[in-house]
Amino acid sequence: MKLTRLRSLALAALLSAPALAVQSLAAQTLDPKTLTLFHQPADVWPTYHGDYSGRRFSEITQINQKNIAQLKTKWKYKITGIPPLRGSGPLVIKSTPLMVDGVLYFTIPDHVFAVDARTGKEKWRFDFEDHGGHVLGQRGVGMYGKWIYFLTPDGWFISLDSATGKERWRKKVADEKLQYFTTMAAVIVKNHVIIGIGGDAMDVRGYLESRDPETGELQWQWWAEPLKMGDPGSETWPNQAAMDHGGGMTWLPGTYDPELNLIYWGTGNTNPVFAGQGRKGANLYTDSIVALNPDTGKLAWYFQASPHDTHDWDNVETPVLFDMEIDGKPRKLLAQAARCGYFFVLDRTNGKYLVSKPFTKTANWAKGIDERGQPIPDPGKEPHVDGSMVDIATGGATNWPPPSYSPQTQLFYVNASEGYSVAYLYDTSSDPQGYGGGSSGWFDPASSLIALDVKTGDVKWKHTAKGLGGEGGMSGGILTTGGGLLFTGDSRRLAAFDSANGKILWSEKLDSSMSNGPSTWVLDGKQNVIVGAGDTLYALTLDGK
Repeated sequence: MKLTRLRSLALAALLSAPALAVQSLAAQTLDPKTLTLFHQPADVWPTYHGDYSGRRFSEITQINQKNIAQLKTKWKYKITGIPPLRGSGPLVIKSTPLMVDGVLYFTIPDHVFAVDARTGKEKWRFDFEDHGGHVLGQRGVGMYGKWIYFLTPDGWFISLDSATGKERWRKKVADEKLQYFTTMAAVIVKNHVIIGIGGDAMDVRGYLESRDPETGELQWQWWAEPLKMGDPGSETWPNQAAMDHGGGMTWLPGTYDPELNLIYWGTGNTNPVFAGQGRKGANLYTDSIVALNPDTGKLAWYFQASPHDTHDWDNVETPVLFDMEIDGKPRKLLAQAARCGYFFVLDRTNGKYLVSKPFTKTANWAKGIDERGQPIPDPGKEPHVDGSMVDIATGGATNWPPPSYSPQTQLFYVNASEGYSVAYLYDTSSDPQGYGGGSSGWFDPASSLIALDVKTGDVKWKHTAKGLGGEGGMSGGILTTGGGLLFTGDSRRLAAFDSANGKILWSEKLDSSMSNGPSTWVLDGKQNVIVGAGDTLYALTLDGK
């Protein structure tokens, strides 16, 4: 392992300017009071989503519809000195930076960066050399007090000192030799660090686990399939072997309701991928939203978005939490725009559905919904040797980039891929393994920003990008603000929309397509908007000051 620390603080400067050095080395400490369900403080971005809800809505109004034309780049931080990553090409920032005490913490695979939020100057960098795993992306860090938590591609869970980047300890949490890999931003809930894993190439079980923030020791582990026949949910599998190899990875951060004391997490696709003939049944709890007790890992309820998934539709997309009055009664709700093309709104106290409706085309892979609101898969649309066309784009109707919900408009926003694809079955045996099929084509393609009415699932407005391919189309995640704005990537530009009607109010060209979820906070009385695009992080303020 190669470790680089305090790159911007040369030893000579430390010796000649001790007062400055002490100030620079002061530990940034996250106040646990900033970890809230809604209404996070304006001067901090303490989690991947900003708060526990996953709404990515900021109440800050300094940048608004009236002055958005004045928004300009204040500084850019470009990653240097790191070659293209193994098998994934150019460097891409997919993480959402945390901002604590004037310091931004963000990642790419194998690397953690601490950057001065006022100037964009690097404070320290932590470099890791993996020995396997996938380097497809890294979504960021978690923070507990003055400690930073980071996951490496090959399954190491590492804690760093936020002031220096010095490693405290590391724990192995996933076996890369079984094709597990770890890319998510850890979620801190009370004295739990919640982490998930990825990997679906070798038909292994998915799991989610909680670790002690001080020692890294395991507190509990929840498996994405029942452990043995006879356990609840095992009736949805044909046998023990199918459960043992069923997949259901947990590779994106979930959300948390402190009052209900439940975490909400999405689980990934079922294994073998595309080939379901050896695992007849719904295959719980893959492709589901699950509600778990964060103290014990015990399952409270589940909702399965893609029963018996045969299209590789991971259901890890953010389960967004919000409250709303419906029929005169206050409700605690959860919404998800799923990769399978359905938009779901659930009662987050019990998982019962209010809305279950396609949000791109018709989701013709399903024959309708059952009494729980779960789609009923159509066997005729499962992958076939000669192909099966579905009206969902290859890769799904949406993917990992975070959506947003604005309590101002009561609309849910998602960047979506629209079109048709053809699913093929390669392995026709009774006991397929691994990727037993695939999907190809993107016919009648469109890349759109879609605003959905959470009470009905109806599309209220839609913006379709003019270009596709290369760096065209919608990109990155979404942020909405109290200034009536929606920020997201559109054809290599950062664009600001009127969140009520989808009108473009402002845009600025970036060096690459936006590649992360945008965030915003106030520092020294100024609202900053932060976005990542390729290997560069941007900070924008009014007039760039």
